[in-house]
Amino acid sequence: MPIDPTVAVGAQLPDRTFSWSESDVLLYHLAIGATDLHWTLETAGLQVLPSFGVVAPTFHETDPPPLDLPGCDIDLAQVVHGAQEVRVAGPLPTSGAATLRTRITDVWDKGRAAVIWQEGVATDAAGQQLWTVRSSIFVRGEGGWGGDRGGSSPVEVRDRAPDSDTTYDVTPQQALLYRLCGDRNPLHADPAFARAAGFPAPILHGLCSWGIALRTLTEDLLDGDAAAVGGFAARFAGVLFPGETLRVRGWHEDDRVVADATVAGGERDGAPVLADCVLVRQG
Repeated sequence: MPIDPTVAVGAQLPDRTFSWSESDVLLYHLAIGATDLHWTLETAGLQVLPSFGVVAPTFHETDPPPLDLPGCDIDLAQVVHGAQEVRVAGPLPTSGAATLRTRITDVWDKGRAAVIWQEGVATDAAGQQLWTVRSSIFVRGEGGWGGDRGGSSPVEVRDRAPDSDTTYDVTPQQALLYRLCGDRNPLHADPAFARAAGFPAPILHGLCSWGIALRTLTEDLLDGDAAAVGGFAARFAGVLFPGETLRVRGWHEDDRVVADATVAGGERDGAPVLADCVLVRQG
């Protein structure tokens, strides 16, 4: 079968050594709609949003993302991002180098689809851990072998007015700009490829929506202090198209913020984009 969990689960992927510069950080922040100078000017106390750690290893890639995962014979057109989490050991440096070591931790059988989970740890040259990433991809048409369906941990948003409620107008060019952060999947730029994958038009990168949400919550509820973010996780619950508006709501809850993100306005008003969102405070 195209996915063999006995081969995939536990498999180590090739280590990836990479570096990044202030220019990479500035471009990433612009791609997720940042405008404040502490995100966009290297002489103004430049901060690094923790979500940058997810894109840093592949930031300079110019080919579509490869899917050469052990035990997984799948096609890019079958794949959508399922969930993403990042945990940081401390504030990320504005430039540096690291090695990412990644393994496949789980393969779930959802009947008509499979879910593949990966976990990676980024360390510097001295072996100091910088951040951890965990992500899943949803592979349509590859389930049904009778395997473990996996679990879920839904995050309930509070039954009260949110502590922040912000909208961001996604530009028609947003996905084209975000492609320069290393994700050249044609699903986000090529209309014909998007139609073949079952979408009426190219969709915004899920990680772009994810980054916009984290930036918004950090600005609204943590005084714009990236160092206050210990981690961020969310499930990709729906798509967002360039030109639409993203609404991000957040609620303070003990040492974390719970949130959601939906489409605001238009024919798809209220459609989910991100769910099970949790921002963990540092410390």
